[in-house]
Amino acid sequence: MSRAKNLQDADISKIVEILDGWTGKLRWELLIDEIEKRLFSRYTRQALSKHARIASAFSDRRTALANSADRPVRTAATPELQAALERIARLDAKVGRLEAENNRLLEQFVRWAYNAHTRNLDEAFLNRPLMSVNRRQTRTSKVGQGRD
Repeated sequence: MSRAKNLQDADISKIVEILDGWTGKLRWELLIDEIEKRLFSRYTRQALSKHARIASAFSDRRTALANSADRPVRTAATPELQAALERIARLDAKVGRLEAENNRLLEQFVRWAYNAHTRNLDEAFLNRPLMSVNRRQTRTSKVGQGRD
C-alpha cells in the first residue's frame, strides 16, 4: 500500500467538516474510512491526530455526540424538512466547534501576551512587520575561477 499524500490546510478543513456533520458512533476507524471515501486517501489515526484542528474537532464532536445520546433523534414528515433539520444540526455542530477553536486561540493569545510581558516586550515590538522575503534566485559565484 502506498503512502497517502501529506495533509494540506484544505484537506484538514474537509476532514473537520466531515466531523461537523457526523452522526452515530464516532471512532477513528470509522472516520478514516469516511475520509478515504471522500478524499481518496487513507490516513492513519496517528497522522490525523497529530493535527491539532482534527484532534480537537474529533474530541469535541465525540463529546457532543455523547451528550446528545439522551435526546431523541428528530425526524421530519417530508424529505425537504428532514434535509433542513440535518443542515441545522450540521451548522450547530460547526458553530460549537468554531466557538471551541476561538476559545483555544484566545487562551493561547493570553499565554503569549503574558510571556511577552514577562520578557519586557512591548506592543510596538510585537507589532513590527515581518521581514520581507527575497524570492529571487540566489546568485552563486563560480569558485576557483579568477576574474580577468
